[in-house]
Order: sequence, then structure tokens, then C-alpha cells
Amino acid sequence: MKGSYLSGKAVLVTGGTGTFGRAMIRHLLAMPKVKRIVVFSRDEYKQSEMAREMGGDHRLSFFIGDIRDRTRLHRAFNHIDVVIHAAALKQVPALEYNPSEAVETNVLGTKNVIDAALDCDVERVLFISSDKAVQPINLYGATKLCGERLAVAANSYRGKTGKTRISVVRYGNVIGSRGSLVELIEKKRGSGVLTLTDSRMTRFWIHIDDIMKLVVEILGIMEGGEIFIPKMQSLRVEDVMRELAPECTIKTIGIRPGEKLHEILMTEHETPRARDLGLMYAVLPEFRTWESKEPFTKKKLFPANTVYVSDNPHYLLDRKSVKRILKI
Repeated sequence: MKGSYLSGKAVLVTGGTGTFGRAMIRHLLAMPKVKRIVVFSRDEYKQSEMAREMGGDHRLSFFIGDIRDRTRLHRAFNHIDVVIHAAALKQVPALEYNPSEAVETNVLGTKNVIDAALDCDVERVLFISSDKAVQPINLYGATKLCGERLAVAANSYRGKTGKTRISVVRYGNVIGSRGSLVELIEKKRGSGVLTLTDSRMTRFWIHIDDIMKLVVEILGIMEGGEIFIPKMQSLRVEDVMRELAPECTIKTIGIRPGEKLHEILMTEHETPRARDLGLMYAVLPEFRTWESKEPFTKKKLFPANTVYVSDNPHYLLDRKSVKRILKI
């Protein structure tokens, strides 16, 4: 049964007041057998607003803290079984201007989460990554790549008696997230003009509700060290704009710094280690220095000579598919 692993478990979400965190908390609250749910974040105002919206369930509690503070993480992780690590700085231009802050939070903060989880013997940690970690061209993507490598390698440190398993989930554009393209189109359509960086641009899409279900499934099957990637379909950004705001004029302004023309979810180096799990792929660790079961090695391999990139005709859909994919 889906979600059965979480029965009787205490779950903590770092970055719990962000778009992903709020959706994850709502999803967990809808699972009556989850024992305890903890929101860990820096913003007390967002926590108070969230408590007003979602309060009333005795299982839900709030913990103010920063992932840069390892001592605070140790306190928060006491009696926690599962950590979903979503806290990160994400705005690409801001991180290019403030690179040290990006490293402090996204890299060293992730290291703190991993170390605290190992010290507190947390059962499972799932690191929320991004398509931008694949062949990164901006600092945000580079920090997410570092986070992935830290998470995978940390499985070596649990020793023979430790139980902590750490894995990664990586995905593309999320429909329903704050600041998403769909939200921006809705905000700007009143002006009659939408800006597009390049008419060739394509992106993978997944609905935020599907991400929540995917995370719960991953927590139940992960052995540690895998990078899980959902099966996603892609659309041309221009098709999305024309379908959602047909009355608007589209103005092409040129690709922005740190922006890719097409999205990549898996490198050619990773595909030989990827296994087909039905709704997702699991990229198995290249270096395994820890003892664990290897439950996915007999699963079907990722298709040979295929690149998991958004302009690949195998994944790219036409304009008629926009509303179906976006669930509008």
C-alpha cells in the first residue's frame, strides 16, 4: 500500500514553508497514520500563517531554525524518522550576485542536514534536487549538483550499525509552484504582452500533486544512494503561452544569463546506470562503498542511445497536449 512505510513515522520537512514544503505538509496531514509532522524553516511569519491555515491537527508542529546551524538541526532531528530536505536558496540571478550565500545554504547547509541525520540515526533522508543540477550553467545548479553528490556519498558514513539511508529526487518545472511559468502567464496576460526568451525553448512539466505522491513512493522503496527521476513529458514554452493566453502578443527578448534552451534530466553518463521503475527512473550510484540491498539492478535499463532532454521527440508533445499536461 502506498505510504505504508510512513505509518507511525515522524517526518520533518526542511524549508517547510516554501511551495514544495507547504504542499508536502498538506499531503502528509492527509495521511492519518503518519505519527508526527514537523515544519523546519527560518521564517516565523510564514510559520504563523501556515499554522492558521493548517492548524488543528495535533500531529503538526513548527520548529524555527536554519540549516546553516548544525546544533539546531541536531535538536530538531531528535525522535525524527524521516527528513525531507527541501530548504534552499533558489533565485538564479540573486545567487549569482551572492555566491557565498548560495554555498553556505545549499552546499554547507545540506552537509549539516546530512551530518545531523547520521548523528541522530534518522532512518531516511530524501534530498530535493532540480533539473538544473544536470550539466549546470549557473551557480544554483552547481550547488544542487554538490548537494546530490553529498547525499549519495553520505551513505558510506552510516557504518555497519547505522540505519540512515539517503537518496535524491530530481525533477523539472513544477505546475502549481510559486513563480512558475503558468503563474507568471496568469499575472501578465492582462498587459496583453508576454515575453519569451527563445521560440525554440522546451521544458519538462510535472504537477505538484504528482511530486507529492512520488516522494511518498520513493520513501518507501529507497535503499540509499539512488537519484530518482520521474517520467515526464515536455512542451514548447511558446505553445504553453499561446494556449493559456491566446489573446496575448508574444515578444521574443533573447535567452537570459544562466538559462538553458532545453532541460536535461539525466546525463549520458548516468543513463547506463538508470533503471525503469514504472513511473520513474532510478539512477544507481556509480561508487558504492556501503553495504545494502540492490533492489533495482534487475529492472529494465533506460533506453539505449536516448538522451533525457526536453527537445527529444520521444518526450516533446504538441500544442494540443498543453491543457492535458498542465491539468487545466
